[in-house]
Amino acid sequence: MITSFLVSVVISATPLLFATLGEILTEKSGHLNLGVEGMMLIGAVAGFATGILTNDPILAIVGAIIAGSASALIYAFLTITLRANQVVSGLALTMFGTGISSYLGTNLVGLKMPERIINFYKPFEIPILSKIPVIGQGFFHQDIFVYFGYISAVIIGIYLYQTRLGLNLTAIGENPAAADNAGINISKYKYIHILIGGALCGLGGAYLSVVQVPVWQDNIVSGRGWIAIALVIFAKWNPFKAIYAALIFGGLSIVGFRLQHLNISQNLLDALPYLFTIIVLVISSIGEGKKNGPPAGLSIPYFREER
Repeated sequence: MITSFLVSVVISATPLLFATLGEILTEKSGHLNLGVEGMMLIGAVAGFATGILTNDPILAIVGAIIAGSASALIYAFLTITLRANQVVSGLALTMFGTGISSYLGTNLVGLKMPERIINFYKPFEIPILSKIPVIGQGFFHQDIFVYFGYISAVIIGIYLYQTRLGLNLTAIGENPAAADNAGINISKYKYIHILIGGALCGLGGAYLSVVQVPVWQDNIVSGRGWIAIALVIFAKWNPFKAIYAALIFGGLSIVGFRLQHLNISQNLLDALPYLFTIIVLVISSIGEGKKNGPPAGLSIPYFREER
């Protein structure tokens, strides 16, 4: 009972983790991208369509990565080069992603991932770790996507806190003018990390359409992109904390599913993760210290001429 619940929680948390990590990188560069939902949808439809066309599990993921990065490039061009409003650009990206995924997915409705791809992403055990009582099967008998999510969080955390490039990125998000004076190429850093963020969001979407629900459904992301934005705040912009933040919210969706047999409104159960998101945002905004707060330069356009 507990083991099956943990397995479901980890699976549900994986797309949230990828999207949260992508948004953390984006916000660390000083950009608030509200287009996470759109990038996940674009990655989902691109990954699914590529898988159907090529019957190749690797190309399906590559297609999602490219699509996620391409959609992030649109946002980056608007907000970095053209200096457009970040909030408006992000919302426009979400509407664009919703529309294009619905349009491209029209001919994909009802189609199923080829068996070769489904089998490629089947769960497998990690020796020794999978034998740990209670949590072993839940965390270490999963598909390769889940393990890559763990690894990505650790790598990004080390990158941000232990490397010069990561510290440069943090400096850009906190004080771009000072970073510019230190000789850091602001635009280059912003573009690269926003594109990587988009790639991770695309991966999150692809996990839903290629692995978790290998049958195309319209609006398959179902608001997870908005939850990921809230998880960035809940995790205090920390990639390591993003792991348990995603697990908590993934668990909420599973709890709602498990309570369906009770005499509780289905609408209320479906709204549970979003209600908790609101509560978390309110609590997180109270007494927030600078150390755990957002980058000081978040969503503030940087004009070099105004230094």
